[in-house]
Amino acid sequence: MSCHYGSRPIASCFTDYNPPIDVAVALTRLHAEGHFVSRTGWLRAAVLGANDGIVSTASLIVGVAAASGANSDVLIAGVAGLVAGAMSMASGEYVSVSSQSDTERADLGRERAELASQPALEHEELVQIYVKRGLDTGLARQVADQLTAKNALAAHAQDELGILAVTTARPIQAALTSAATFTIGAAMPLLMVLVSPRSILVPVVSVASLAFLGLLGAVGAQAGGANVWRGVVRVTFWGAFAMAITAGIGMLVGKAI
Repeated sequence: MSCHYGSRPIASCFTDYNPPIDVAVALTRLHAEGHFVSRTGWLRAAVLGANDGIVSTASLIVGVAAASGANSDVLIAGVAGLVAGAMSMASGEYVSVSSQSDTERADLGRERAELASQPALEHEELVQIYVKRGLDTGLARQVADQLTAKNALAAHAQDELGILAVTTARPIQAALTSAATFTIGAAMPLLMVLVSPRSILVPVVSVASLAFLGLLGAVGAQAGGANVWRGVVRVTFWGAFAMAITAGIGMLVGKAI
């Protein structure tokens, strides 16, 4: 076989080639793939925190400014929103992700008890899962036998419950990530208050915040290996919608008082 020197592409050389196990393992290690599912936990928290920081703080600034507040009032409101929002994001993420973690642990506890009390039924349940995925019954039983012998709870956690190590809930990671990215996101529109004249504060904060949201959408999509333009449009559209609603309510309140 002349895969490295012949005219055929290297990939085509293996279409009719069944390598020994050790060679197959070596080839698998050389076949690096760029998957991003392991990032979903912290990436979701990071995007949520930054997006909420930009949108909520910019909306608060625009709303107060639209109600004819002085720059100092706008700045105080923005800083208060940043601190309160960061704390809210941290506690909210911790509580919500802890609930997910508690559910996962409870399910694993029930599965552990079922494996101890009725191992034969649990084994057959695993076999049927593999049959439904396309394996014939004999092969499904062999797979279930080997996985059960190695780690029965891990096999049921992954294939019955859908609990994967790479996507399992991590409350502290989610809380810290959301709080940090919220603070960074909220600081961006606040910076515009410091550098913008009062007469053009609303349009400057609005345009700058939309630009920040677009950047966030691009970075989030790139980090997750997703379509960048789709991420940019989605984040920017909903951010603009939220700020427009808040500005309209601020103008109505300002006229009423």
